[in-house]
Amino acid sequence: MELRRLLRGTIEWERLEAVGLALAERADSDGVRIRFLNTDNWLSTPCVIDDRWFVKIVSTQNALVHALFTTGRNLGAFSSGTEGFFERFDGPVEMAQHELEATRKIRDLGINAPEPIEVFEVEDLGVLVFEYLPDYRALDETTTEEVLRFAPELFDALSTMHDARLAHGDLRAENVLISHGNLYFIDATSVDEQAISDARSYDLACALAVLTPLIGCRAAVAAALEHYDRLDLLAAREFLDFVSLRPDHDFDAALVKGEIEKRAS
Repeated sequence: MELRRLLRGTIEWERLEAVGLALAERADSDGVRIRFLNTDNWLSTPCVIDDRWFVKIVSTQNALVHALFTTGRNLGAFSSGTEGFFERFDGPVEMAQHELEATRKIRDLGINAPEPIEVFEVEDLGVLVFEYLPDYRALDETTTEEVLRFAPELFDALSTMHDARLAHGDLRAENVLISHGNLYFIDATSVDEQAISDARSYDLACALAVLTPLIGCRAAVAAALEHYDRLDLLAAREFLDFVSLRPDHDFDAALVKGEIEKRAS
C-alpha cells in the first residue's frame, strides 16, 4: 500500500479543490460532495461525486508511472515470444481520454460498463468522469457459486470484444464488478490494434488467472471452452508465465497449462 501511494503521488489540495469547482460548474451546482476512495490504485486518485459520478483524477506522475508499467509489460510480452502490444500515452489527459474511448467501444458492443461521461483538464490534471455504480462487488468478493455462474458470461463478453478486434488489456478481479446481478467491466486500456491477436491471447490468459483461484483451473478452462476453441487456449497458454509474474494475479500457472494441454490433446 505504501509503495502504491508513493508511486501514485499526492495531488495538492488546492488542485483537488479546483477539480471540485469544475465538477460543480459542470453540474450547474453551488458545490459537490467529494468522497475519496482508499484503494490500491497506482494510476489515479479515485473519488465519488454526490454518489452520482465516479471520477478518476490523473496526474502527470500517474501518466509517468503508467509509461513505466507499459514498458515493463511490453518487455514481459517479449518474454512470451511476441512483440509488445500495450500503448503508452503522452500525458494525463490523453491517458484519461483513451480509457473513456475504450469504455465507449465496449459499451457499443452491448457489454456492461459504467457509462463514460467526459474527460476534461484542470490544473494539468486529467479528469475522467463515469457514472457511479452503487452496491457493487468485485468478482473476487463474491461466492464461489456466483463466480461459477458468471464465468461463462465473462468469457462471452471477452469473445465479443475480441471478435470486434478489441481487447480489455488489464483484466483483473477488481476490474470485473457485479452490480444488481449484472457483470460490468471497468479500467479497459488501449492496445495496439495491429497486435490484436496477441492482446486477445493475453486477455484470455488473464481471465484464466482471475478465475482459477476462485473456482479452480478445471472449471475456469471449461468455462473458457464455451466461447473459445482449443487453439485459442493453447495461444493463451504462452502468456500464463508472464501473467503469473504480475502482483495482481495469484494462481498456479503450471496447473492451468496442464489443464489446457489435457483438453487440447
